[in-house]
Amino acid sequence: MTKIKATSTNFANKQALANECLEVYASNIIGGQWSLAICCYLINGKLRFGELKKCLPNITERMLTLQLRKLEENKIVKRTVYAEVPPRVEYELTPIGNELKLIIDELGKWGEKHKTGAI
Repeated sequence: MTKIKATSTNFANKQALANECLEVYASNIIGGQWSLAICCYLINGKLRFGELKKCLPNITERMLTLQLRKLEENKIVKRTVYAEVPPRVEYELTPIGNELKLIIDELGKWGEKHKTGAI
């Protein structure tokens, strides 16, 4: 996952859209293939890296790490490191991340309707 150059037209367009439309801003944070899926699993409580990896078998360790860092940077996920041997790291949703529960539930309902052709 590479970052977009801050001097590119693509970056400027994304920034302008995110500044004008709060839905686009939110979508930039939780959008993408893995971020929303990670949040869906963390809604049920704390998970360790390996547990998340088992929930998402097709994600690479590198991509999971990058996505968790992005979610942590955006204050959606909290990372807790325990001083143990071997080290134990747990991930959980922050209070802001927990506010996504209703949105994720509604997205799930919409997805089910759309998938079954009820829409």
